[in-house]
Amino acid sequence: MPLKEIARELQGKAANLAVRMPIAWVNILAGPSVAVDGRTLDGRTQWLLQLLARSGQPPIEQTTVLEARAGYDAFMLEMGGRAAPIGEMVDRTIAGPAGRLRIRLYRPAGAVARLLPAILYFHGGGWVMGSLEGYDLVSRYFCARAGCALVAVDYRLAPEHKFPAAIDDAVAAHRWLQAEAMGLGIDPARIVVAGDSAGGNIAAVAAQLLRGEERPPCLQWLIFPATDFSFDTPSFRSCGEGFMVTRAAMEWFRGHYLNGQADIGDPRASPLKANDLSGLPPALVYTAGFDPVRDEGQAYADRLTAAGVKTIHHEFDSLIHGFVGLRGTVSAAARAMDDMVAGLRHELAQLGR
Repeated sequence: MPLKEIARELQGKAANLAVRMPIAWVNILAGPSVAVDGRTLDGRTQWLLQLLARSGQPPIEQTTVLEARAGYDAFMLEMGGRAAPIGEMVDRTIAGPAGRLRIRLYRPAGAVARLLPAILYFHGGGWVMGSLEGYDLVSRYFCARAGCALVAVDYRLAPEHKFPAAIDDAVAAHRWLQAEAMGLGIDPARIVVAGDSAGGNIAAVAAQLLRGEERPPCLQWLIFPATDFSFDTPSFRSCGEGFMVTRAAMEWFRGHYLNGQADIGDPRASPLKANDLSGLPPALVYTAGFDPVRDEGQAYADRLTAAGVKTIHHEFDSLIHGFVGLRGTVSAAARAMDDMVAGLRHELAQLGR
């Protein structure tokens, strides 16, 4: 293993151990609480951010794409906790718009239903990073706790594949899953489109593009989704520095993903800019308090509600963007993930009633 990778692994383990210290110690070491926009940052998250700032790692916008991808996957696996027990995991490929597309199918342990609901999941990573391997712990957790099959999609990444490649892959993955659902033991009437961050953006856009299908998604589960590439909300100004995902990082992602400024106004890139949100599936929208994309997630939930779409929005006001990767390190992130799964289970139970 190269020395750089060994150093990164050791730093990750040290940070993990340090964050797990008793909360009384963490509160002393982290110093005075950080407050922004009337919200107070979770203490363990504050300490983690301080440790990361001291690690010597360059900001993402100063790395190469390959370095960013390797670092992101390593971080997700180091901070994500223990693997949740599942019943089965199968890798396969499906036909995509530009060749074969990798997916990973997870099934919960002990499932007795003949046809399971399914989560079609699009990972985060700024449209540039993220992989089936890096998101394995997140996928296992959501599958196990939700009692759903989960289909994780390895959509094409930028900058090799610019917008709208990821969107085209998402739509193709949903159509494939609808067509093959019965043979996979999945209920075609209960397929949820879901994702976090960039994946939340992709899920929201896919829900818009699929609303005219014979069987559109039954729900959209959007976790701190990016919905507007304009980057001009108050939360971008107040939370654009110091909370892991920065304005500079988001601009780096945007530069790699979009073909140019004209794409910002395209609803397939910025779903908040769609003229009509009526007729979309019910939505669960979760945002984080210390997050540049907080306000656009809230705005998207408000627009859905105004369009007559049943929408539940909840903000985890003490957490940062990307908390789904911190389940094993930040207890508040683990509780938030439990809450999100409970919300999904409840909404799935309401279908058809």
